[in-house]
Amino acid sequence: MNSRQRRGVILLLLSVLCALGAFAGVLSVIGDVNAKVGPEVTAYRVKDRVEPYAPLKASQFEKVSMPKRWLSKTAVTDLGRIKGKIAVTTLEPGSLLQSDMIVQRPALQPGQQEIAIMIDAATGVAGKITPGALVNIYATFAGEKGGKAAQSKVIVSNARVLDVGRLTPIANRTDRGTRPTEAVPITFALSTIDTQRVAYAESFAEHVRLALVAPGEEPILAPGDRTYTLDKDK
Repeated sequence: MNSRQRRGVILLLLSVLCALGAFAGVLSVIGDVNAKVGPEVTAYRVKDRVEPYAPLKASQFEKVSMPKRWLSKTAVTDLGRIKGKIAVTTLEPGSLLQSDMIVQRPALQPGQQEIAIMIDAATGVAGKITPGALVNIYATFAGEKGGKAAQSKVIVSNARVLDVGRLTPIANRTDRGTRPTEAVPITFALSTIDTQRVAYAESFAEHVRLALVAPGEEPILAPGDRTYTLDKDK
């Protein structure tokens, strides 16, 4: 073997050693990354905007895989946890679902009953009332000739909404005839006497409307504030 061949062999060996060193370095980096990142777990990301108090559905979320050590302790890793739950705040698309974003859907308390009534979508709901919200229920009654004046009454104050249904076409009967309109079934959790008041208003009032109570407030109405007639403004 001449000197040129010896140099070639030496360079070849050096190349092999460098390659082995680089490979070992890559393995070391990969091992270090795996040690830092750790195993991956399943999490859930919000696909579309979810409004506060809206019932949660599996179709509103998409499954993603993330390193376990990067997830907060409140991250939801089992979508079964949303069953019977509602959002307590607006869930923006792309955000990870956290357990403190959801709560159990409001349920009946001892002594309460569940009642659902149809509320005109344009005048009574307007998309603002959601499950868990508090509302005042108003009813307007026509006056009598030579008798009582027309009145507006707060039938129930601080009624808690259990559920809001879908828009449903109905026939609205008025003095001018029947006209098609849309209404929304609203379900409330009420005491027995308040349930009777709502049932009476739905049967005999000209209109039943809802007024949303500001979050965190449960104002108490004075007895004189429950009934309104035009002569009060004189």
